[in-house]
Amino acid sequence: MDIIHKYFKNLTSEQERKFTEMYGLYTDWNSKINLISRKDIDQLYIKHILHSLAIAKVMEFRPGTRVLDVGTGGGFPGIPLAVMFPEAEFTLVDSIGKKINVVSDVAEKLELSNVKTINARAEDLPGNFDFVVSRAVTEMPKFIKWVWDKIIPKGENALPNGILYLKGGDLKEELKAVNKPYIIYDLNEFFDEEFFDTKKIVYFQK
Repeated sequence: MDIIHKYFKNLTSEQERKFTEMYGLYTDWNSKINLISRKDIDQLYIKHILHSLAIAKVMEFRPGTRVLDVGTGGGFPGIPLAVMFPEAEFTLVDSIGKKINVVSDVAEKLELSNVKTINARAEDLPGNFDFVVSRAVTEMPKFIKWVWDKIIPKGENALPNGILYLKGGDLKEELKAVNKPYIIYDLNEFFDEEFFDTKKIVYFQK
């Protein structure tokens, strides 16, 4: 938890409790199914929770904002963001049923009433959203095709509605194939840890 306090100093007692409880929930589930790599589970707070919360450094979702997390896996970035923004609405989607079962259990035990989980492919999902978030589930041009029509234009947040995509490495070639306006945020501007040196958020405006 110290690493979360380092960068987010104004957590409520309820948020602190939920972030603290995440470790036990994920380590327990990880002993049953290989949700997070064994070497990464000890780095859960940096490599998964704090990485997810990088989006909170770029965007503070206003109450009522509808956020879709595509390819959520174990619930990242959706679960940490749902704790951080309890008045926003999060829909977490993954095509792998056993992962969604874990996410549903974690959300229930953390009492996250603002989280809905769905076992589906992103392109088959109905509904309209303000933002889509994700962690490197596929190449960006393909991802944009999956979700673009699900995003409502404009919106009520500081940034216009769109995609907030967590990805690492050199993105130049991938972005050449994208014909949407975008902004790249380097995560080492927000966090000191070496893990974030090559990590980025790419924001695509609808």
